[in-house]
Amino acid sequence: MITPRKAADRGRTKIDWLDSRHTFSFGDYRDPRQMGFRTLRVINEDRVRPGAGFPTHGHRDMEIITYILEGALEHKDSLGTGSIIRPGEAQRMSAGTGITHSEFNHSKTEPVHFLQIWIMPASAGIAPGYEQKTIDDAKAHGGFAPVGTPEGGGQSVKIHQDAALSVAKLEPGQTVTTNLKKGRHGWVQVARGAVTVNGTALAEGDGAAISNEEKVTIVASAPAEVLFFDLA
Repeated sequence: MITPRKAADRGRTKIDWLDSRHTFSFGDYRDPRQMGFRTLRVINEDRVRPGAGFPTHGHRDMEIITYILEGALEHKDSLGTGSIIRPGEAQRMSAGTGITHSEFNHSKTEPVHFLQIWIMPASAGIAPGYEQKTIDDAKAHGGFAPVGTPEGGGQSVKIHQDAALSVAKLEPGQTVTTNLKKGRHGWVQVARGAVTVNGTALAEGDGAAISNEEKVTIVASAPAEVLFFDLA
């Protein structure tokens, strides 16, 4: 079963420095029908104007993954981490017992466009942590490249949950296929372009929940960048 979540139906927060689209309930946007999917709790598509950003704020007990589409995001946290995240990189911050951080557009002239993803951890109260990796771009072109896995290592960040995230970058007509083990579920998020997922058409910004499907076949109908979540 494929259940689309159309881009136009998402919630929205728009203020002078931020334009954010919410796939699931977040902040002042509340929809009891859209509270997440499995352990996937948040997918926000954020655009932040030059020089602006999120001042220091706190989180607990959440795995927070940042995936940059355009521009550069500057990160600082209470662990002493200071970093800049750019396209082709992924950041994972484990909030655990508590962490504070800030996120700002690194550029004074160009906007930054990114996805922020929250996944509920397998257990509460883990130690806060931070990790940043370069994604295998060559593998992503025409196939799935790991972004985050429960084991971590290599070019994927570690997710403290039975959940995996991968990315595929496809040219029109290209196809990628993955299998879902019995009892597993999937979520597809179209970051750019347009695809079909088991025959269901999805455009840029669309997502889809996948259940009771043994095989997931994604076909690009335009140049596309697609995130795929494999969830318990």
